[in-house]
Amino acid sequence: MQGKKDYQEKLFAQFQLSERIPNENFYRRLKEVLDLDFLYGLTRDYYGSSGQKSIDPVVFFKLCLVGYLENIISDRQLIQHSSMRLDILYFLGYDIDEELPWHSTISRTRGLYPESVFEDVFTKVLSLCVDKGMVSGHTQAIDSAPVKANASMDTLELKVPKEDLEMHLHRLRHISTMDKESAPIRQSKLNKASKSQQEISARASELQAIKSRNKKWRKDQDQRPGAGNKGSKYTSNKTHYSPTDPDARISVKPGKARKLNYMSQLSVDTAHHVITDIKAYHADGKDSLYLPDICNRLEKRLHKQGLLWHNCIADTGYSSGENYAFLEEKGLRSYIPPHGTYKGGTEGFKYIKELDHYLCPQGKIIPFKKVFYEGANNNKKKDNKK
Repeated sequence: MQGKKDYQEKLFAQFQLSERIPNENFYRRLKEVLDLDFLYGLTRDYYGSSGQKSIDPVVFFKLCLVGYLENIISDRQLIQHSSMRLDILYFLGYDIDEELPWHSTISRTRGLYPESVFEDVFTKVLSLCVDKGMVSGHTQAIDSAPVKANASMDTLELKVPKEDLEMHLHRLRHISTMDKESAPIRQSKLNKASKSQQEISARASELQAIKSRNKKWRKDQDQRPGAGNKGSKYTSNKTHYSPTDPDARISVKPGKARKLNYMSQLSVDTAHHVITDIKAYHADGKDSLYLPDICNRLEKRLHKQGLLWHNCIADTGYSSGENYAFLEEKGLRSYIPPHGTYKGGTEGFKYIKELDHYLCPQGKIIPFKKVFYEGANNNKKKDNKK
């Protein structure tokens, strides 16, 4: 006999959330081992003694963790997603008939705590992982990833040189359709950039190179169908800044659109893939420029946990002669492949470190000539060797 299920919602129901979550469920197992009660003492000074109660600090940080694990960056979407998952509700300590915090409360609480609180929470959670034997400290892998800034490319404004602005706009102006307008598409309500961030710091040669690229951009982009769209604007960190987020930088990856980003530098312990350090840097710098700062911070963090660091693994973006020398000086074995443009030294030439010059195969001295500048914090030596 064919069955047919008729659904009629009950007025009263007996339901226990703990009975519906399997014992092997990830969030149930995480709830049993993760103790965040230290957060109450850590955040107590940021609340008053009267008024309406805030969101529980433990719930806030658990929601941040859920957002990371579920790859959700929107607070609104995070609350909607969590309210539909029984295991996440159980992890947060909410029953099915309890309403989760409003999404704007998450945003306000994130702004309430200073950076030091998040740093202390990260350090404490890392120590919990160390206590459980999940971190060896022996080998650390370092990599980077762009993080989209909470700012729009439409609000970008031209940097102002120290000379008169109108003379500058007449002398050097982006030629794309959008830049012919005197103002950005969307005017920012508040300009948070300091005076130094609004001034052009590029050298004359860099501005000339940008001018040449603008001519090519006009030829290749402005004549194509749809060039008047938002994406047709050519921008550069040398000439533009974001008034809503002055620390964000314009960056692009092959096959991706130009966006305002930060560059997240992440280090992971290879034993059980535990994140041991993370920091956001400006997105307009090369990975190789940040390696010394990453290593110094990571070494101190591991030392506080009683761990010894021996091996550093990174991709070719971190390769440079300065970085190899830096890691060797710190006693770290580096596993970083050289950049594809590296050709090595000329055969038969010998470098005399004490006198800072080369000897050719015939024993002639090739003296040091000069130091030339190539990009930010990237000085190179030039000699007479060809």
